[in-house]
Amino acid sequence: MSDSEHYDPLGPGRRADEDPQEKRMPRGVIIRLFAYLVAGHVIAGFLYLLFVVAGSK
Repeated sequence: MSDSEHYDPLGPGRRADEDPQEKRMPRGVIIRLFAYLVAGHVIAGFLYLLFVVAGSK
């Protein structure tokens, strides 16, 4: 069940002790970001290597 099923637009809103901002990103987002950064650098390095090898001949 999602939170939208229990949302009451006429309700009192947030509690006083509830922070509207999350403190941390979800673990899945961090892992995906890290994987994309690593994969992106590996692909960029491979393309750079291709250009260096092709330019040396």
